Amino acid sequence: MRLLIVCGLIVSVGVAVCLGFGLDVRNDHEHHELDWWEGGVFYQIYPRSYKDSDGDGVGDIKGITENLEHLVELGVDGVWFSPLFRSPMADFGYDISDFRDVDPIFGTIEDLDRLIAKSKQLGVKVILDFVPNHSSDEHEWFQKALEGDPKYREYYTWRDGRVVNSQEQPPNNWVAVFHTPAWTKPVGQSMYYLHQFDKKQPDLNYRNEEVKKEMDDMIKFWLDKGVDGFRIDAINHVHEDQKFDDEPVIDENLPLSYENLDHIYTRDLEENYEIIYSWRDLFDSYKQVDNHTRFMMTEAYTSLENLMKWFGQGDRRGSHMPFNFDFVMDIRNESRAEDYKRLIDGWIAAMPEYGTPNWVLGNHDRPRVASRFGRDRASGMAILEMLLPGIAVVYYGEEIGMEDNRDITWNDTQDPQACNTNPDVFQEHTRDPVRTPFQWDDSANAGFSPADAKNDTWLPVHPNYRELNLAAQKAAPKSMFKLYKELIQLRKEHTFRHGDLKTYSLINNVFAFTRRLVDHKNYVVVVNVNPNEVNVNLKHLSDDMTRAKVVIASLDAELQKDDEVEDVENIVLGRYNAVVFETSGTAVIRMSIALLLASVFRFVFV
Repeated sequence: MRLLIVCGLIVSVGVAVCLGFGLDVRNDHEHHELDWWEGGVFYQIYPRSYKDSDGDGVGDIKGITENLEHLVELGVDGVWFSPLFRSPMADFGYDISDFRDVDPIFGTIEDLDRLIAKSKQLGVKVILDFVPNHSSDEHEWFQKALEGDPKYREYYTWRDGRVVNSQEQPPNNWVAVFHTPAWTKPVGQSMYYLHQFDKKQPDLNYRNEEVKKEMDDMIKFWLDKGVDGFRIDAINHVHEDQKFDDEPVIDENLPLSYENLDHIYTRDLEENYEIIYSWRDLFDSYKQVDNHTRFMMTEAYTSLENLMKWFGQGDRRGSHMPFNFDFVMDIRNESRAEDYKRLIDGWIAAMPEYGTPNWVLGNHDRPRVASRFGRDRASGMAILEMLLPGIAVVYYGEEIGMEDNRDITWNDTQDPQACNTNPDVFQEHTRDPVRTPFQWDDSANAGFSPADAKNDTWLPVHPNYRELNLAAQKAAPKSMFKLYKELIQLRKEHTFRHGDLKTYSLINNVFAFTRRLVDHKNYVVVVNVNPNEVNVNLKHLSDDMTRAKVVIASLDAELQKDDEVEDVENIVLGRYNAVVFETSGTAVIRMSIALLLASVFRFVFV
């Protein structure tokens, strides 16, 4: 009997060879087992705007803790908190006066301990925001520096002014990100201190080993408390060139401004990378003890070449995730399919072999997706981000399609980046519209603050909250929230965690990509970049494709989940539609036969 089976197998294999396939099948055990962060979805919470538990109009730690279940239901792997540390709030927490304590507006350090503990119980990793470039001017270090303490004087960068036309001027022409001179001379002082952001945020001097040690100890303090990592803010600003020369002006016919300077002396210096490599060593020292990775994200708006250095150089390792802002900075409504392909291919091709890609649609500094691209494109952009390989980051509110609140007036404006301008131009610089309270339901204050709250919300709630809120989207048959849940679940499939990526710019301005993995389901994602209906031929992606089934579609798509498509050469996509197909074809059929034969071989000979 076995001889007959073997003869049948020989014939079958011969047929298989004639059909043009082999038996090179990768099994699950051959795939690299991903670490907890490698395919993760991270949710960014802006603490002031997530949930106000005590009615003072500002979100707090207890409010976050009481609503962590939302993140579990959504399916994210980790949560990143914008700064919670003690601060005068000149820049809403990015001006830190104590790196080891929580600001009272958010609660207590014990509240944060409880938040960390509950997060661990729920399986949600905790990432804190670390702001290394500067402290608050109200930090004890800077106050002692002002008093002339020589130790703490060296914690900051001080320079004498220069005389121009018989008048004292700052040491050079450097301009702060927040549209002021980068130098301030305190009352009663003879020297200027450097601040690349607000004047209440004096830059720390990392050429002083004591400063580096202080920050190393701060990292240890929080890692010992159980946090799973840090997002490191504005890391490419940390070092400045020590000659303190003027930076080149880009256009001499325009006024001096941050945008009109070539920042060759204040950004992207090589010493910045060494700081990150040393902190990665520190992070990894904890992993050596318990085999749990402490995760590092780094923020730097810079060139692709510079971004890749954050991953590491030579045998040094750095950031696990240098933020990829391509979708935020370089993709616009008028972008074409080839622009998507160029940016995605470029990032992946530039990465070192040990790197993991990441994709970000928005954050606390940039307009929201639904406002930047339009409501009719927001769900398609979510499909694109979530199904590319690597890490995805979701800014709070994106999962329900929140929009910028452009009704915020000059009098309501809180953002120092805007307050340092004037009523005529503040809208060009304000980040307040993207930081408004989360819209939980249609009750007073959108459910962010209690209905009987004693204070107004710190920023006005978007007026569309009665229609656009989480409760309504949970109740609706289809919604952005339900789409995000489906996408996060789908990306956990083996093909999306381990499969190959191939991107395509189709002739009718449709962007497409495939996710394929031998012995697993194969997928095609198509995104119509056009404001009109188009036809798509999936055979342009694979000649042997014969059938396609809709797995997920953008909210306004004509194609619906579970629709079967038999004519893969003539698929109609509506304006801005994005559709995920599970595909099959002759190659898949041949592979199935091969797997069956392999199973029979094992049965016969084992």
